[in-house]
Amino acid sequence: MTIPGPGRAPKSMEVPMLAEMAARSELWRLKDPRLLREQAYIGGRWTADASGHVREVTNPANGEVLGAVAALDAEAARKAVDEAADAFEGWRSLLPQERSRILRAWHDAMMDHREDLAVLMTLEQGKPLEESRGEIDYAASFIGWYAEETRRPNVETVTSHLPGAEMAVRREPVGVVALVTPWNFPAAMITRKAAAALAAGCTTVVHPSMETPLSALALAELAERAGVPAGVFNVVTGPAPEIVGVFCEDPRVRALSFTGSTEIGRLLYEQSAATVKRLVLELGGHAPFIVFDDADLEAAVSGAIAAKFVTGGQDCLAANRILVQRGLYDRFVAAFAERASALRVGDGLTDGVEIGPLMNERAVAKCREHVDDALARGARLAAGGEAHALGGLFFAPTVLADVPPDAQIMSEETFGPVAAIAPFDTEEEAVRIANSTEYGLAAYLYTGDYRRVSRVAGALEFGMVAVNRIKITGAPVPFGGVKQSGLGREGSRHGMEEFTELKYLCIDTAS
Repeated sequence: MTIPGPGRAPKSMEVPMLAEMAARSELWRLKDPRLLREQAYIGGRWTADASGHVREVTNPANGEVLGAVAALDAEAARKAVDEAADAFEGWRSLLPQERSRILRAWHDAMMDHREDLAVLMTLEQGKPLEESRGEIDYAASFIGWYAEETRRPNVETVTSHLPGAEMAVRREPVGVVALVTPWNFPAAMITRKAAAALAAGCTTVVHPSMETPLSALALAELAERAGVPAGVFNVVTGPAPEIVGVFCEDPRVRALSFTGSTEIGRLLYEQSAATVKRLVLELGGHAPFIVFDDADLEAAVSGAIAAKFVTGGQDCLAANRILVQRGLYDRFVAAFAERASALRVGDGLTDGVEIGPLMNERAVAKCREHVDDALARGARLAAGGEAHALGGLFFAPTVLADVPPDAQIMSEETFGPVAAIAPFDTEEEAVRIANSTEYGLAAYLYTGDYRRVSRVAGALEFGMVAVNRIKITGAPVPFGGVKQSGLGREGSRHGMEEFTELKYLCIDTAS
């Protein structure tokens, strides 16, 4: 396999001219216009649909068109799998330090273009620019982590139970891996999966959300510049049912990693059954945020604001059910509502904005539905409750207090800036309410009693538990949930193991 150098020129230069870009919203902010790509990336080539089919990408803050991305079909998806399958043997055969060098170059390219990548993300996804910068750092950290992890020895010896035999177990890459990613974290959800798969020696076919494909294509541009060989990292844009359907049906795709709703995860589970694929599913969440009477009130309120409203609540880790012990309840609701009402809503490119627009009209409608339902069932409106004065896809930060257990918001993800707060009396009651969901991704716990920490954390049926803090994720830790929040883990050495098979060797030494 030929390894291009990190500085190679792109194979094609079909990029918007600066004058054209200047006419498109805020795209003039990009220092490197070649990061704006509107074609898919297959086998090291920038690929358009032969029939000219495209899908417009718009800025959710104002509806302006940012670009028209190629809308490919099943034939293109099969071509991407062909290219990934052809590239697999060469990529897996590279010395680990060569794969490490290429991944490190990709990481460095992301950091060199951090501001452009963040601007592009805010334009297509809507989140505040400072959050986008944080996501680029987070996304790049997985590539940097796995650049080092790929060097680790992967052979373990086994004490033989047979005379005249030596035994070993090693991990080998599964093959082609399909990665299907969502719109809320359009860079990090790709790199968290792709870096682990590439470090393991697998090749990848990526289908990003068609609501935020520009970040994925910018990553492909930088991967090409970093020397990722043709066919190793492919990005196929187009309608999900057609493209992902091919990934599920093709037996050469040996693993599929998906982040998204539990409903779609179940469907992919079914569609992958015939080829018995390895599945990594990061699905829905319905995180409880439990505050006990002995918690630090200011710390708990600040934590709850961050856990609920970062990314406008459009996060599988968002605090969806805030449960507060009765002795602290009234003070917490008052302080939380005051803080929520003060959050600044607006275009993510505006300095000081803390909450951007929602992704689409469906998200706005769901916020309205959950608010109306909770109020109809007896909840009390403490802040917000309606579309923001800015109109469009903006929704006011909303706080619902005294939310009854039968309200929709207590059993469904809102995926928006609507907080539901309810009181509880005892530790046992808090655990029971928290666990009364099909989901089990993350839970938050605030208390000053560290004996309680052990009891409650052990009783919570969630894959991740945060105690007296919000930020817990990162490249070194295994991210994932239990119950219907998914299968497998991402990040850490366990994330790389998801894309490997164990091979046992038994070698005769007697003759």
